[in-house]
Amino acid sequence: MVNRIGHYVGGARVSGTSSRTADVFDPNTGTVQAQVDLASTDEVRHAIAVAEAAQPAWAATNPQRRARVLAKFIALVNDEMEDLARMLSAEHGKTVPDAKGDIQRGLEVIEFATGAPHLLKGEYSTAAGTGIDVYSMRQPLGVVAGITPFNFPAMIPLWKAGPALAAGNAFVLKPSERDPSVPLRLAELFTEAGLPDGVFNVVNGDKEAVDALLHDERIRAVGFVGSTPIAEYIYSTATANGKRAQCFGGAKNHMIVMPDADLDKAADDLIGAGFGSAGERCMAISVAVPVGEETADALVAKLKERIGGLSVGHCHDDASDYGPLVTAEAKQRVVDYIGIGEKEGAELVTDGRDLVVEDYEDGWFVGPTLFDKVTADMQIYREEIFGPVLSVVRAADYEEGLRLANEHEYGNGVAIFTRSGATARDFAARVNTGMVGVNVPIPVPIAYHTFGGWKRSGFGDLNQHGPDAFRFYTKTKTVTSTWPAGEASGSSFVIPTMD
Repeated sequence: MVNRIGHYVGGARVSGTSSRTADVFDPNTGTVQAQVDLASTDEVRHAIAVAEAAQPAWAATNPQRRARVLAKFIALVNDEMEDLARMLSAEHGKTVPDAKGDIQRGLEVIEFATGAPHLLKGEYSTAAGTGIDVYSMRQPLGVVAGITPFNFPAMIPLWKAGPALAAGNAFVLKPSERDPSVPLRLAELFTEAGLPDGVFNVVNGDKEAVDALLHDERIRAVGFVGSTPIAEYIYSTATANGKRAQCFGGAKNHMIVMPDADLDKAADDLIGAGFGSAGERCMAISVAVPVGEETADALVAKLKERIGGLSVGHCHDDASDYGPLVTAEAKQRVVDYIGIGEKEGAELVTDGRDLVVEDYEDGWFVGPTLFDKVTADMQIYREEIFGPVLSVVRAADYEEGLRLANEHEYGNGVAIFTRSGATARDFAARVNTGMVGVNVPIPVPIAYHTFGGWKRSGFGDLNQHGPDAFRFYTKTKTVTSTWPAGEASGSSFVIPTMD
């Protein structure tokens, strides 16, 4: 009998009542391993009501005690790291070490959020006027929501929920229905850590659940990560309904490789950043931009050699560098893009379409694919493929490489590999992208800085984690006070000043 996965509301797992379900697959075999309940609008509204009832008491809990709950949660997750990683890997398809990294990067934001007592401090001005003090305080919004993607089923929910909970909000999570088990287990671990029932709830679902969150006036803010069309939809719908929104979309991350770069390091890092997790990362490098023909020829040769040594296989096989894509549709999308690249005239150096993994012939595997001599007008350059496909776009000089990154519609992450500090400094200052790596292929900032893309990679004014997260999940109240010591001075009809 196929396992049935429900929701987590009010501190307990609950079965769905909508009668609608979705299959959860094993991407290594293409077989169904579970079914997940899809929440109805009424089920989502119930979860919001539970969160709304629980939030005031949680907000009244002092920040230090809230931080202690998060610290206990970190310990519990670390105790279960191996089991959680294997659970995540089995539904997503990423390798177990990669799954551990997924969880660890989420925990790093929880660690940062334990600093809430400091981060929630307001400002104070004594004697702003005669006998007048002015101070501000940060207060929670109330009930907030996260709508998170399949490719990081632990990291992104924790990025969203950690600061929100630390700030005193209640949280409703709508994770991806493709790999729902880890978010549900994380909810249980929050409860075990001492989080009051109802403060963190998980509703599995599809567009109906998303729309229920977007249109419910009790949800005060929404965070999303996914494709750009959905990010635009969620941002516009949420803001039209009076909510704060931070929505992060697609990417086409470039790595500029200068002639003076360490080409062996650049090639090694491109292999990991381009093909790790089967390319299903918003920070994957999908475009290599070698500067100069000599650099390009040498880099492509090194990439081809390294690709020949990669191992693609079952996600639980220790020998696998990466595993399958998450769904049959995801595999077909990648295969179709490879065909498009061929028709567009790009040079197909290595072709991963015919890869077959022994004993897992029905799994959703695509081998590492490398295109050379891609041009900026090609579809495979303009659009996000989200698979193990790396395109090489040759640039004549530094300015052309910079221009390619600047003119692309996406602006999530970018990297430059060079030995020149002057070149790196100029690039970091001028590139029109939210996150920049200098000899670092995947420039995901540490938890106490913020994460966010520009252009059509991000919608909203505030980024994920770092200080921006606490700004996003709180509202500022400013108090002006005085304590009169003498006789009343009568009414004044002049706007107050602090002279």
